[in-house]
Amino acid sequence: MGSFVGSANYANATKVCELSDMDRLTIAGSSAFQTSKGFDYLENHCVDEPVKLCEFKKLTGRILKTVDSVHQDIATSDECRELCLNSPFRCHSYDYGDTGDMVCRLSHHARATLSDIQEPYLDVPEASTYELSSCYNVTIDCRAGDMVARIQTSKLFNGKVYAKGSPNSCVKDIKGALEFELRMAYDDLECNVRSQGLGRYLNDVVIQHHDTIVTSSDLGLAVTCQYDLTNKTVSNEVDLGVQGDITPALYEEVIVDSPNVAMKITDRNGNDGMPSAEVGDPLALKFEILDPNSPYEIFVRELVAMDGVDSSEIVLIDARGCPTDHVIMGPLYKATTNGKDRVKLKGALNRMINDLPMHNRVPRGEQSIILSRFLDVFIWFVFFIRIAELWVRYVTDIPSINETRVGKNRALILLSHFDAFKFPSSEVVQFRALVTPCMPSCEPVQCDQEESTGELRSVISYGRRRRRRSASSLSREDLLLVQSIQITDKFGFERDGKSPLGNLTSQSRDTVFVESQDMPGVHGLCINMAEAIITGTVFIIAQIVVIAAWTFTWQRRKQILKHQEALSVSVSVPGIHSGIPSRTDSLCKLYDAGYSRRF
Repeated sequence: MGSFVGSANYANATKVCELSDMDRLTIAGSSAFQTSKGFDYLENHCVDEPVKLCEFKKLTGRILKTVDSVHQDIATSDECRELCLNSPFRCHSYDYGDTGDMVCRLSHHARATLSDIQEPYLDVPEASTYELSSCYNVTIDCRAGDMVARIQTSKLFNGKVYAKGSPNSCVKDIKGALEFELRMAYDDLECNVRSQGLGRYLNDVVIQHHDTIVTSSDLGLAVTCQYDLTNKTVSNEVDLGVQGDITPALYEEVIVDSPNVAMKITDRNGNDGMPSAEVGDPLALKFEILDPNSPYEIFVRELVAMDGVDSSEIVLIDARGCPTDHVIMGPLYKATTNGKDRVKLKGALNRMINDLPMHNRVPRGEQSIILSRFLDVFIWFVFFIRIAELWVRYVTDIPSINETRVGKNRALILLSHFDAFKFPSSEVVQFRALVTPCMPSCEPVQCDQEESTGELRSVISYGRRRRRRSASSLSREDLLLVQSIQITDKFGFERDGKSPLGNLTSQSRDTVFVESQDMPGVHGLCINMAEAIITGTVFIIAQIVVIAAWTFTWQRRKQILKHQEALSVSVSVPGIHSGIPSRTDSLCKLYDAGYSRRF
């Protein structure tokens, strides 16, 4: 037991009271808390928990029905978060701005303490609840020959703590502990403690939750010990600032034949071309059949992430096609992006229409009729040309429109969401997956997903166990896809050197793999023949439209001139040259003679 009491179990039969430094929140996500007859469970709500380095997780679409305190006129969500961390009670969740403007609500409840309450949440699609995940207090003990980083956490910790740059040699594995430490000797080359000036030692420490990879939940600490060698007094300071810098990401696209399948790293919407990646960035792994008329569907299995340095690897999708850890990578699902692309196309067309000049801006005098007609024709001609260009660009550059239209519900695109992670020993993460085509469709697999409360929920993933074949060799139908990306951490530590992939040019970032075939060398310029034909056709049509517009304008001008000339002759001859009074003159004489008008 630790230095404080978090809970107690009282046995009614034996009158025995058992004390523990853990409670329901400490062991959240595990099966340690169970129902037992004859026992009373007591929980201490006056414990001083660590509150220095805290992480909140966002629960979208729901808020608590009842809370412990309500604060008004709170300017920002960060201020609401600080109120939760500094509240007089153990605050474990908050929501902001969902029940009113600038309203902050605090509660001591979290999902781990609501398991025995029916429907504690209200379903509000636009609302969010922020739940406290874990907090850390870090102290540094500066001793004569070493520095010791001591960490105290509010949630049971499983992972490891190590010195940055030495994840395998200066490391301590932690299994189910609330307090742990890392000792770093000044004369230990493996721990890489740096000396900066007289009596000043510093190092970088990483608290890693997963045993193999670095995720967005991990923490980076810059620790420093300062010795005053004059009077031999010892002081210490902790720099807990975590700031990330962004470096260009290595991006590779892998294409295999029969059918043509590409594996790409994209954002959550499936858009290609991520300029950079940092630990914690929301990404997606995209598997795509490039031919929109392909009769195949695909499923993915045995997806592995590797570091490419010391053969460290982690299995993300197992042989059944199910994710091994839903926190790191979710299941594979079919992507539907047709509606999104139509919205983009509609928005672009609306902007083009709004940019068109209004007719009332063109003068309508007799001398400008031909000019205005020509401008009308020319404006609409440019408008239709821009529509054609926009359509060509969307058809050629965004295959998902054709894929959704031609393939309908066919699994032409599979997506799996994940937050960017890396290995401690390398900034390069390499993904390898086996993709199997199937006709006419691929059956999804039912996977069990464990919730934070310990309950299992069934989810569908588009992976499937391979049919029984010889295990000695890869199936001829299976496609091996490989892709690498460079991911930097968010700790803000100084890089000791340049990335081994930093000198790669953009031409060397695309690698093509062909299954059981040799790819002949390709040199020169690559031209999309369909795009060239469409562009040429549009250009010819544009020339024809211009000629037709000029012809129409000229003919129209001649007709207007003839009409004006004929009209002037018919009006002037009867009243002036022939001497015959006009109709208007006759009516004036009748009125002057006293003929009464009728209304």
